[in-house]
Amino acid sequence: MMEQLLLTVYRMEEYFHGGGIVMVPLAAVSLVMWVLIVNRVLYFRRLYRKNMDTRTAWAHIHDNRLPDPARYRGAVSMLVADFMDNRSGSSALDRFILDESVLKMNRSLDDYLGTIGALAAVAPLMGLLGTVIGMIVTFDVLAVFGTGNPRAMSGGISEALITTQTGLLVAIPGLYMKNFLDRRAHKLKQRVAVVGYYLRRRL
Repeated sequence: MMEQLLLTVYRMEEYFHGGGIVMVPLAAVSLVMWVLIVNRVLYFRRLYRKNMDTRTAWAHIHDNRLPDPARYRGAVSMLVADFMDNRSGSSALDRFILDESVLKMNRSLDDYLGTIGALAAVAPLMGLLGTVIGMIVTFDVLAVFGTGNPRAMSGGISEALITTQTGLLVAIPGLYMKNFLDRRAHKLKQRVAVVGYYLRRRL
C-alpha cells in the first residue's frame, strides 16, 4: 500500500515537472478555486438545513423572538434574525428594513461565485500559455539540432500537452461547480424573496 502511494506521488511529481513553469500558477488557481467551492457548498448546505417555514418566521417576528440557533440555521432564520436586530418598531420603516435584509441576504449568496467562474475561465488560458511555451521550446530545439534530437523535442511537446490537459482538468469541473452553485443560490434567493414578500405584507 505504501509503495503504491509513493509511486503515485512520484508520478504526480514527474507530471508536475513535465508541465514546466506554468504548472505552478495552474496549481495555485486550482487550489484557490476549490477552497472557494468547498466554502460555498458548506455554506449553502447550512442554509438549506434546519429551515423554518413562513408562518414560523412571522410568529417569531410577531412575538419579537429571535430564532433558536439550535433549531433553526437556514436562510429564512438568518433573514429573521437580521431583521430582528435592525427593526425599528415602526411598521412603515420596518418594511424598508425587511427589504434591505432580503437584499443583503441575496447579495451574500453571490459571494465568491464570480471569483470561482473567473478562476475556471483563466485555467484553460494558462494551459494555452503553457502550450505556447512548450512549442517555443520545441522550435528552439529544431533550430539548434534539427530533427536529430527527438528526446529534446519530446520535452517541449510534452510540456505543451501537459499544460493544456491540466488547464482543461481544472476548468471543466470548476465550470460545472460554478453552474451548480449558481442554481443553488438562485433557489435560495427565490425562497428568501417569497418569505420576505410574505412578511412584508404582514407587517
